[in-house]
Amino acid sequence: MPKLENPVLMATIGAAQGLRGEVRVRSYTADPTALGDYGNLHSEDGRVFEILEIREAKNVAIVRFRGINDRNAAEALNGLELFIERDNLPDEELEDDEFYYADLEGLEAIDQDGKSYGTVSAVYDFGAGDLLELKGPGRRPALIPFSEAAVLEIDLEGGKILIDPQAAGLTETPDEDGPATGFPRKGK
Repeated sequence: MPKLENPVLMATIGAAQGLRGEVRVRSYTADPTALGDYGNLHSEDGRVFEILEIREAKNVAIVRFRGINDRNAAEALNGLELFIERDNLPDEELEDDEFYYADLEGLEAIDQDGKSYGTVSAVYDFGAGDLLELKGPGRRPALIPFSEAAVLEIDLEGGKILIDPQAAGLTETPDEDGPATGFPRKGK
């Protein structure tokens, strides 16, 4: 099987569920049961997974894949990440101001003056709001909030995002009351 050109992470397989080869799957789709709507899923090692059955459970989807027929086979899949090709995601359902996080990767982050702060290398969600990771030559990787204050404009066609470096936490502007963090200096 050829390697995916533009893979998008759709799910991570968890523990086995029961004895028939079902697995618990953490789906990254809005509707966990829609995981199979985008075609077959692929692992990084080239295996292809076809969903035969899917149902929603408390925080996961319970999935039975073709060829996975017993608990031992299901347990061997624990931790496996599943991808689809970006072209399989439906663009026509998106509103004008909507996009997929995968489309942000590779965009250059610039400020109003055109200064580059690197390119978006990943999008993370640790539970307190989405973060963009910026990487660039000669720069340490930086995480910025993916908020309206920090990311002012997204230009997918132009390959850029316009950011406010101060709101993104990339510049320091100390004032007389304390450091750029806004917290008072020790002793005040």
